[in-house]
Amino acid sequence: MLLGTLLVLLLAGAAPASAHAALRASDPEDGSVVRTAPTHITLTFTESVGLLEDSFRIYGPDNRRVHMEEPEHAAGAADTARAALPRGLDEGTYTVAWRVVSADSHPVSGAFTFSVGKPSPTPPAAPQDHAEHPVTKSLYDTGRYLAYIAAALLIGTAAFAALCRPPDTGPLRAPLLFGWWTLLVTTAALLVLRSPYEKGTSPATALDVSAFPDTLSGRPGMALLARVLLLSAAALLLPVLRHRTLRTRVTAGAAFSVGLALTWASAEHASAGIQVPVAMTSSVLHLLAMAAWLGGLTALLLTLHRAKTPPPYDTVARFSCLAFTSVTVLVLTGAYQSWRGLGSWSALTGTAYGRTLAVKLAATVFLLLAAALSRRWTALLARPAVAGERVPALVGASGPPPEPRTTHVTTAPPEAVGPEAVHRRALRRSVLAEVVVAVAVLLVTTVLTGTLPSRAEAEAAKAPAPQVAGLPGAQALTVPYDTGTPGGSGTVQLTMDPGRVGENGLQAVVFGPQGALSFVPELRVTFTLPSKDVGPIDAGLTDRGGYWATNDLTLPLEGAWTMKLTVRVSDIDQVTVERGVRIRR
Repeated sequence: MLLGTLLVLLLAGAAPASAHAALRASDPEDGSVVRTAPTHITLTFTESVGLLEDSFRIYGPDNRRVHMEEPEHAAGAADTARAALPRGLDEGTYTVAWRVVSADSHPVSGAFTFSVGKPSPTPPAAPQDHAEHPVTKSLYDTGRYLAYIAAALLIGTAAFAALCRPPDTGPLRAPLLFGWWTLLVTTAALLVLRSPYEKGTSPATALDVSAFPDTLSGRPGMALLARVLLLSAAALLLPVLRHRTLRTRVTAGAAFSVGLALTWASAEHASAGIQVPVAMTSSVLHLLAMAAWLGGLTALLLTLHRAKTPPPYDTVARFSCLAFTSVTVLVLTGAYQSWRGLGSWSALTGTAYGRTLAVKLAATVFLLLAAALSRRWTALLARPAVAGERVPALVGASGPPPEPRTTHVTTAPPEAVGPEAVHRRALRRSVLAEVVVAVAVLLVTTVLTGTLPSRAEAEAAKAPAPQVAGLPGAQALTVPYDTGTPGGSGTVQLTMDPGRVGENGLQAVVFGPQGALSFVPELRVTFTLPSKDVGPIDAGLTDRGGYWATNDLTLPLEGAWTMKLTVRVSDIDQVTVERGVRIRR
């Protein structure tokens, strides 16, 4: 069952997609006015999506919810969401709030409007509770972070014990047990929280038993279940493996580690986007290298502090070789994943994903500096206790490390004991610094896996702008904004009717960074015609309870107007974006 589940997860990630689903098109289109009531609502996304029981919420002109059938994929297309509408919809404007789950496990949501016959004077607003629940999201993100730490501790400690062979493995039992239990508990908690996380509901709904079948039918739920089964199988097989050869134990541990890494790769960014098979392989290697290095650091630190027999130079040198290999793999896979997620150099500073990645890169540089310091103290420890003794090859030297050899400090001259103790204490401090920075790197990594990749953001921006059916002269614009603060980015969708010289109506809906409907304290739009030195003309938008609008925007001349959109997201944070608008007679 376990191998079958992992195989399904691996094959399910082989379909091309763009990480984090973005709405590509809707039928009816956003802002459209249709003559007859539609029979279905159909949304098309940039990647395959998972559907929830209430992926659609539709509110009529009277602000009451319209009853709909359960959503499904249209004609078997995994990148669509479709639901049947009741017959005989009343005339007026309808608001559609939607929520689906991306192929990379992250829920995304948004809203749009369409009208039957003619627009309502006051369109209904989508409810705020359909976005992310802050408590549920915080608990889920905390669980993901603890799971990363626990996996690194479990895999890294096991790798240190098997490959570096310290004489005293007593201090390693505690981190192994702590890593296993923490990973098991956090994974079980994530599995329980998965349904309210997807639906954007309170943690109080986590124990709703009826939601578990839907959770376990989705790829993220399958990945979490596979992780629980792997951990349970490891606990059952461990007593049997203790009596096997070292090669058998190492092989079993490697298979277990790869299986654990697959439960992450199959349900996050690597499972969606370009070059999915290569990306998933890179993700597995990246996570294993991270665990071997950072978890191994913790194991080395505990061995240096708590081992009854101080670890000999050979043990430290083996870990130094392991760390060097891990860093090499991290650099190669990290460079590939950065290219895949960014898409362009400008995205490194111009997007939230790029800025978070830059923070991770900076923290990794500090980690490498601390590692270099540890290598220096390791080299000093390698000095022979007896004059003329050969010094083993260090990390980075050609050829394999020397065979295990314990340097007995009792044979050293008395004056050599003092410097060795100083070097060992210095090594402890530098390894401790590495562990502290490593925890910060894991925290940033957790944030990065929950951030919309820059390449996907650019692909979503290329999606065709919605056209307004039934109003041939109307203009529909989607304007991105970013204040540079957490949660201060998103898009504003504007519809100008008729978009010609004279009196116009202007409606604007603000969406947050994940596509959810956003309520901002101020939205201002002005128009300037530079060629005629006209303006700025303030549109005079007013908050209509979920969207901003005016019916009194007068543009007196045709030409290439400049629209300035100012979005204020808090008392002190705002941004102004310019966009060209062509006004014809």
